[in-house]
Amino acid sequence: MQSPPSSVLVSINGFSIHYYGLIMFCAIAAGILVMRFVAKKYYKDISTEILLDMLPAVILCAILGARLYYVAMDWQYFSRHIGEIFALWHGGISIHGAILGGILSGFVYTKIKKINFLKYADVFAYGLTIGQAIGRFGNYFNCEAFGKPCSIPFIKLFIPLPYRPYGYESYEYFHPAFLYESLWDIAVFLILFFVIRKITGIKDGVIFFSYLILYSIGRIAIEACRLDSVRNIAGIEIAHIASAVLILAGITGLFFVYKKRKQV
Repeated sequence: MQSPPSSVLVSINGFSIHYYGLIMFCAIAAGILVMRFVAKKYYKDISTEILLDMLPAVILCAILGARLYYVAMDWQYFSRHIGEIFALWHGGISIHGAILGGILSGFVYTKIKKINFLKYADVFAYGLTIGQAIGRFGNYFNCEAFGKPCSIPFIKLFIPLPYRPYGYESYEYFHPAFLYESLWDIAVFLILFFVIRKITGIKDGVIFFSYLILYSIGRIAIEACRLDSVRNIAGIEIAHIASAVLILAGITGLFFVYKKRKQV
């Protein structure tokens, strides 16, 4: 697998459109379409109008959360390059920050509107997995989110010398960690849609909490082979810690969902 010749799709009069931005747009659009389809066909008791109304706020807060989280994790660099904080086309967003920003904005919105947060969170989970699966290819065009050196034919990804981490300059091919995560996101969607959704008497929130658990399990496994973790605590990558917190949150959520069911 070869790296892309350029991260720029087209440049006109000094204005450049980057592949990363285009892919992020496609990821968001695909996620919205999936959410709308699932809501209309399988969640008849929620309003697609409300769903679409809350999307701008959720998407904006997710993007802000994703960027702020990434900047905070690498503040040593961004404190010296303030202008880069706003350069989203160069990459550098965190899915954990996006999840946090999206959850907070969705929770506030549903509380203001006095509607069921968990029911809408379930629908968002379907779109989020598809959006993540597509969005990960933005990492490919920015030559980021790759793993350790790899020699497996048809899988190994060539990384140009300027993008190779310190100490790995002599290696040419690396694991395409972004691709592994994209495939795992698709697998999570299939599990949610074709398996968990069909559980008899499934409660509100089960899809959402299951997403948190399933995605995070895969992220922990994939993160183990990546070389670009921006921060760690006591030798443990922040992404591992954040994923563990999401798994715990998912398990806790499922516990309370079914505990409440037993009490009813």
